[in-house]
Amino acid sequence: MDRRTFIASTLAASALGMARFGHARPLRAPRGIRMSLKYGMIGVGDTIEQKFAAARNAGFDGVELDSPNDLDRTDVLDAKKATGIAIPGVVGSRHWSHPLSSPDASVREAGLAALEQGIRDCKAYGGSTVLLVPAVVNSEVGYDEAYRRSQEEIRKVLPLAEQSGARVAIENVWNNFLMSPMEAARYIDEFESDAIGWYFDVGNIVNYGYPAQWARILGNRILKIDVKGFSRSKRDNEGLWKGFGVEIGEDDCDWPKVMHELDNIGYTGWASAEVGGGGADRLADIARRMRAVLDS
Repeated sequence: MDRRTFIASTLAASALGMARFGHARPLRAPRGIRMSLKYGMIGVGDTIEQKFAAARNAGFDGVELDSPNDLDRTDVLDAKKATGIAIPGVVGSRHWSHPLSSPDASVREAGLAALEQGIRDCKAYGGSTVLLVPAVVNSEVGYDEAYRRSQEEIRKVLPLAEQSGARVAIENVWNNFLMSPMEAARYIDEFESDAIGWYFDVGNIVNYGYPAQWARILGNRILKIDVKGFSRSKRDNEGLWKGFGVEIGEDDCDWPKVMHELDNIGYTGWASAEVGGGGADRLADIARRMRAVLDS
């Protein structure tokens, strides 16, 4: 019995009592889109290999890792090979603590080093994007300063990104920056480089805009999409962050309109879940919900 067959047929319960799971090939999401999730969502398995297998058994094609991270690269690549899971990209783990918009040059330097590491990790894993929050606007960092500083820093890594094939993917988040799709498109275009694009987080937009409009305006700048829901009514009645307390598809994202716009640009890339994870049943439910909205 070879190693892959062993994983497929005998991956058993862990000391925490995790249920044995099979090793079925994930069902493909509609429209040629492949489904992934964030590594931290996988609440089952004791090793990287077991976690990757759990993701695959739940119906996912890939897993995105944070970078920089504390995982052994050899273990990651061995787990990828053994399970057949893909690593479509990495998510920056230090762009909030070390923003490229900081007035402190040493903070920006550390943030840039983390981004460079993300590009190298992404290439090593066989991925294609490094998710980046480019800047944070607050009482100490002006909007214009954040715009200028972040572009200056990102330009420094574009040669490395171009050489490696791991593209920088800017995500729309609640950072008080790039608040409209018109501005987001302009921000990307000003780099005049194919090594940078957009990581389209559908749920994040609902609080202050309409995701389908963003999809239409960003167009082919979209490299990947994050999938989660947001409810305006829960936000209004229970508080801002409670808006995320809704399942995928039971939200105000208007997925049919979003998918229509993605169809118009011929999007067939990756869609990654970014919601509360859990065990095998929870992961399978997330995959089912994702498949439903991607098919809407």
